[in-house]
Amino acid sequence: MNFIKKIFSPITATLGYIQNHFKAMIFVLILVLIFAPQESENLNPVNLQEINLVGPIMEVSDILEKIETATNDDKIKGVLLVVDSPGGAVAPSIEVAYAIKRLKEKKPVVAYAKGTIASGSYYASIWANEIIVNPGSMVGSIGVIMQGADLSELMDKIGIKTQSIQAGKYKKVGTVDRPWTTYEVNELNKVINGTYDMFTQDVADARGLDIKKRDMFANAHIFTAAQAKDVGLVDSLGVSYDAKQRVIELSGVTNPSWNKEDKFDKLMKKLSATTAVTLHTYFPSISLR
Repeated sequence: MNFIKKIFSPITATLGYIQNHFKAMIFVLILVLIFAPQESENLNPVNLQEINLVGPIMEVSDILEKIETATNDDKIKGVLLVVDSPGGAVAPSIEVAYAIKRLKEKKPVVAYAKGTIASGSYYASIWANEIIVNPGSMVGSIGVIMQGADLSELMDKIGIKTQSIQAGKYKKVGTVDRPWTTYEVNELNKVINGTYDMFTQDVADARGLDIKKRDMFANAHIFTAAQAKDVGLVDSLGVSYDAKQRVIELSGVTNPSWNKEDKFDKLMKKLSATTAVTLHTYFPSISLR
């Protein structure tokens, strides 16, 4: 009997281990199935990069990192920037725009609007080699806005008053506890108009447009895809397939292989974007939207 036990002990030990660690093994198996590269990916290394600019533009560290990685990765021969965004804050939009400009110096990049490409998201896309838009896209809204609530009447009703100490005439510009004074509005207009001049000049330079005719392509006009093409804001109309084909043509790759964005990363970006919008709603700032 002991002899038989010794013979079958390896099998018994294996079965016992599986029984005791079944859940852990299933968990590891799931991880392997999720993260293991597909066979086609091993045969065809990634040589084309798709980067998504989706939702309000507030926090852009993730997309900037992806653009920089694609810029410096010699294996990546072309980039597709997929855009569906109403715009956002000024500085982050400019960060993405000039990151795309640096990328363009090393390899072709095509911006594709699958939905909305407006204001800050249009700014972010202007330095691409080409801008292709879905025929159903909304384009433009090249303008600058600053808005904030006047809560003074509500505060009076519920008995809340603010108090502050400040140095500098314009230090309380944009506060929500009272209407803005004329000199405060003039001060804000100075900033808004300066930002608008910068925005429209960059658009004119990138797209080869006449800045003297900016009222035709800017002035916060909202265009259909076809109308945007007529005024020179985009290069062509097409769908995702057309945009990818154009990247392949410009990059010259003969065996195109695209990256795939991680689903968890997409979820986290949506959550962070929602948080940023909530904060932006209650704290006034200058926006491209």
